[in-house]
Amino acid sequence: MMKNAYLKKYQDFVDFTTSQQSKDTRYFKDTVDLIREHRLPPERIITAAMGLSSESGEFAEIIKKIVFQGKPIEEETKFHLKRELGDILWYVCQACIALDTDLEDIIEMNINKLEDRYPGGFSEFNSNNRKEGDLWVIF
Repeated sequence: MMKNAYLKKYQDFVDFTTSQQSKDTRYFKDTVDLIREHRLPPERIITAAMGLSSESGEFAEIIKKIVFQGKPIEEETKFHLKRELGDILWYVCQACIALDTDLEDIIEMNINKLEDRYPGGFSEFNSNNRKEGDLWVIF
């Protein structure tokens, strides 16, 4: 009985610390409409975001099992890692379609960003001390 009360208290805490927008279906619909107004197909961008997260997690799960659970690194393991990368790429392409771009543009943007961040190659200092504007933060 005590355990159920504790779980209820935690659920109440979770509800209390959840934004009102996260609990409002109308807000979700309005946001989807806003995404659409900005000429992004919400069904594709949401699919891409959720899919990238889940497929990256599946890739990480295999690595976790290798590092912490002794899963052998065999051809079958590498095969499964490659398949998960393929799924990740599929969702990257969904995002590219949503953003009306292609993978080559994304690669070029990434190269430019990393060359600017690490002009002499990777350095721990530059990794830990970003230039202003290098990280995008939502406020």
